[in-house]
Amino acid sequence: MNIHILVGTTSGNTEYLAEQLHDQLKEEGQSVTFHDQPELADVPISECLWLLCIATHGAGEYADSIAPFMEALQQQQPDLSGLQFAIIAVGDSSYDTFCQAGRDAEALLLERNAAMITEPLTIDMLLELDPEAAALSWLESWRSQRNSKQ
Repeated sequence: MNIHILVGTTSGNTEYLAEQLHDQLKEEGQSVTFHDQPELADVPISECLWLLCIATHGAGEYADSIAPFMEALQQQQPDLSGLQFAIIAVGDSSYDTFCQAGRDAEALLLERNAAMITEPLTIDMLLELDPEAAALSWLESWRSQRNSKQ
């Protein structure tokens, strides 16, 4: 299955994390496409997996690099019933909107009939000493669960 990593970042931390996932998946021979400023027209919406790495910005908004993509999804309301997705939500727990963009993305994709393949990973940049290691561990965990079900 083709994996599309969609990145929402403002400061670059989430992009670095997503690059580590990309490199790991490529190393394993997976078909992976990296979208650091995704556009709806450029990302397939069926027979693939979206791995969204989304940082929350400001008062719970999407990070700059993914905001136009999410707005297009909201406005165009495509049927995503052929799509599988997973989310890594990045935030700072000192804010009451901790990982809100990830929760909003999850709700939108489910509303559009996409299938969530695992529980989202939330990464607290205030507390997590090695966010990339946490993300890679999460990736391995859900892929192992998935393989054991097949």
